[in-house]
Amino acid sequence: MSVRDNTNRRIKEVLDIMAAGSLAAELPNGGAVLAEAVARVPFTKEESELLSGGIPRGHKNLTKATADLVKAGWMTKGRSGWDITETGLKATVAFPTVDALTAALTDGTAVPAGTALPEKAVAKPAAKKAPAKAAAKTATKPATKAATPAKKAPAKPAAKKTVTKAAAPAAGVEHKDQPASVALAGDFGAVLGAVENWDPSHDAVQMRLDAHSGKWLLTTDLPAGTYSYKAVVNGSWDENYGAFGQPDGANHEFEHAGGAVTFHYDHATKDVLRAETLG
Repeated sequence: MSVRDNTNRRIKEVLDIMAAGSLAAELPNGGAVLAEAVARVPFTKEESELLSGGIPRGHKNLTKATADLVKAGWMTKGRSGWDITETGLKATVAFPTVDALTAALTDGTAVPAGTALPEKAVAKPAAKKAPAKAAAKTATKPATKAATPAKKAPAKPAAKKTVTKAAAPAAGVEHKDQPASVALAGDFGAVLGAVENWDPSHDAVQMRLDAHSGKWLLTTDLPAGTYSYKAVVNGSWDENYGAFGQPDGANHEFEHAGGAVTFHYDHATKDVLRAETLG
């Protein structure tokens, strides 16, 4: 099996685990979901190699691939946990094999109308508790060498960032309509230091409120590439804005030549603008 094949198998497991959690009325933590998926499809020697930051290659590939599930509208990621949508539940029925699911994600195939929700029996595979512990061991071993543990990073920032990232209003400036926090969740999260992409809970993707202009700002350096992102308000995907400030809209997308870039979010328009400086 190639690295790509193994990642595809784990993505199928992720969706099945999420479906099981939904049927059990649980919102599983992202780290637990990934750990269980890795327990079911263990890393190969190549996938266990540590990348910069001490994260195994297979873990980075998997977290990056979960963004495809989010973009397909099959799951959401929030501070309280990961959740599978009704469309995602139906996807487990419409695309029951790894090949079918992979093809649907690659081609952007919609779940056929009239697809039924899965039966309770889908929950059985996720009931394996012992492998989950083994997966946690596998993932946390290499993470002990890193400055930011791979499994614990998402949980800690979420608990303390929402209020601390909002700058105190300056005298004479009214901010009563501003949210508590704004984050840019996209496929550059891991580049900025987040454990995974499309995670609005990490410190690295939090914007700060400029007390004078009333705009939210995030300045960072990004390597050359094409990027997608959305603005997530108050730490939850329940309120997010895409291109042109549309609620739950299409992703913002831009090509970057590399270097510094400053993102500006205006809560009045719900839109994000950019100012780029070539490196």
